[in-house]
Amino acid sequence: MGVSTDGRGRRGSERLVTAVPRDSDRTGDSRGVSLYWRIFSLNAAGLVVAAALLLGPVTVSTPVLPAEALVVVGGLAALLVVNAVVLRVGLAPLKRLGQAMAIVDLLRPGTRAEVAGPSETAALITTYNTMLDRLETERATSAARALLAQERERHRIARELHDEVGQTLTAVLLQLKRVADRVPGELRDDVTQAQDATRAGLDEIRRIARRLRPGVLEELGLASALRSLAGEFSGHGLTVRYDVHGELPALPAETELVVYRVAQEGLTNTARHSGADRAELRFAPTADGVELLIRDNGKGLGSAPEGTGISGMRERALLVGAALTLGPAPGPGTDVRLRIPLTTGGR
Repeated sequence: MGVSTDGRGRRGSERLVTAVPRDSDRTGDSRGVSLYWRIFSLNAAGLVVAAALLLGPVTVSTPVLPAEALVVVGGLAALLVVNAVVLRVGLAPLKRLGQAMAIVDLLRPGTRAEVAGPSETAALITTYNTMLDRLETERATSAARALLAQERERHRIARELHDEVGQTLTAVLLQLKRVADRVPGELRDDVTQAQDATRAGLDEIRRIARRLRPGVLEELGLASALRSLAGEFSGHGLTVRYDVHGELPALPAETELVVYRVAQEGLTNTARHSGADRAELRFAPTADGVELLIRDNGKGLGSAPEGTGISGMRERALLVGAALTLGPAPGPGTDVRLRIPLTTGGR
């Protein structure tokens, strides 16, 4: 992120991963009979029964008598049933592992496959869970580096827009003002239009620079930055209500930046895609931390897949150990909630 994300931000994401109890820690040392020995024992039992029938008093006549056929068919059916039960029980953990692998999402960490079954199966599931731990940690680390580079690039572009393009347009505006005092009357309207266009372009450059680098966040704090963000999105058919409850705990700089960027992306999605005319931006303390809520009265999420904007919000949330959830609002619309626990977000 914009500050030492490889420090606190990365450690926050690692705490999120390690805070989830791992099934491998609880039942990774399964000492059940292995699947190999289960199947071997069943087959051995079948052969022993067959040998007992051959050596015992049971005989098979030619042609086969109904009673003899019933004994043979019954023994075969029993053997097949037991074999099916053993295989189903033994392979059930592998089926559950496959289902867990199909739905795993590194942006929603903490989900692990249940460690169960014979020792080989339990060892396989334990290895898979350990691999997920490593992947989540590595993803959080790489995402932190990528977002840090992104924030640095944003700062660089914002500075160049402000220092280079902004100053150039300001000089052009001053030059047009001097020209306007000397041009003939029939050209004054054209010069005035050029002044207005240059002034509008300068305002747009400043607005883009503020979105790229939220200076108000660094200068006035998170509450003022969120209030300014709500005012920026109010207009053009959308009204954003800003609400802050109670005393907010002190948050690290990288956590404040994550909150600001999630709020910015949430309001951007609301303005572009939701079709809403009202939105609410709420930031309040909770029993164990703080919560950011962006709520609108638009058309909702529907069945559309998550885009890059939502994925980016999830990655930012992971950097500080926060939980991001999207769901329907109490009425029509969408709720975006970012919950940051004090153990991660506070000082």
